[in-house]
Amino acid sequence: MIPLSVLDLANVAEGSTPAQALGNSLDLARHAEQWGYRRYWVAEHHNMAGIASAATAVLIGHIAAGTESIRVGSGGIMLPNHAPLVIAEQFGTLASLYPNRIDLGLGRAPGTDQLTAHALRRNLAGSVDDFPNDVMELQHYLDAPEEGQKVVATPGAGTKVPLWILGSSLYGAQLAAALGLPYAFASHFAPQELMNAIAVYRERFEPSEQLEKPYVMLGYNICVASSDEEAAFLRTSGLQAIMALRSGRPVKLPPPVQDFESRLNAQEQAMIRAFTECSAVGSPATVKGRMEEFIERTGADELVCVSAIHDHQKRLDSYRLAMEAWAG
Repeated sequence: MIPLSVLDLANVAEGSTPAQALGNSLDLARHAEQWGYRRYWVAEHHNMAGIASAATAVLIGHIAAGTESIRVGSGGIMLPNHAPLVIAEQFGTLASLYPNRIDLGLGRAPGTDQLTAHALRRNLAGSVDDFPNDVMELQHYLDAPEEGQKVVATPGAGTKVPLWILGSSLYGAQLAAALGLPYAFASHFAPQELMNAIAVYRERFEPSEQLEKPYVMLGYNICVASSDEEAAFLRTSGLQAIMALRSGRPVKLPPPVQDFESRLNAQEQAMIRAFTECSAVGSPATVKGRMEEFIERTGADELVCVSAIHDHQKRLDSYRLAMEAWAG
């Protein structure tokens, strides 16, 4: 049985506030720890009314302080938005406060629209093409300082916070393999290159001080309820949010609606199917079967599960039922 983890976007549900979303994230993390999830990751997004995890390192600290043993990290920090030294100091501080519990997943997308990305840039000459050098610079700051090193991350130096490369294409797979880092593929929203990326990563992997052999974690959508019908209904919140985002108008997470997919035209239905290919929706038995099929097909070492449900208690139930089915 491979481990399960949680990826949380700190969804702000329609009718609620960011403060409530952040409180829900901590509550879910505490329950996830009790239920046996391995890690709890939050993602950096900006200028989105429905996502409250923009200050990702701050939220990681909040969750780590409110839990005891579960690993907490970023899925991910969008490194082009930040100077590597600043991230080394932030995560070095987290690692100093919560030893052996912090993960640092790194992505090269801005996590927002182009206008907001411009506002976030640490300098106007920066580019996503700087990503490999930024990752290696960050590694340098988190490693033990060399004699005579002029710039030292304090805290940060010597903490060797585990780095992960995130991606949804062959680019991230190639970089993770070359650097000998674990690879997290965003199959929960961009599954098109999934199998190719896994193959490239495993074939080209070079062992490193951090990792001896390839390790693949895959994003996976879950929506679990007592029946297939209830789960399909609850899932419509996430589907509505996906459609709004793809239309360029991100919204707070809407309440579920009946027969949502039947209202879509053929093109929209095809987009939804492509977007949510890596998903398990239904009763515990249904979801466990889908997860087993997915793991057999991909050989994943770990799944990081996303459950976008409007009602917080229903979202807790989804994660609880998923783990009970998986562990059982």
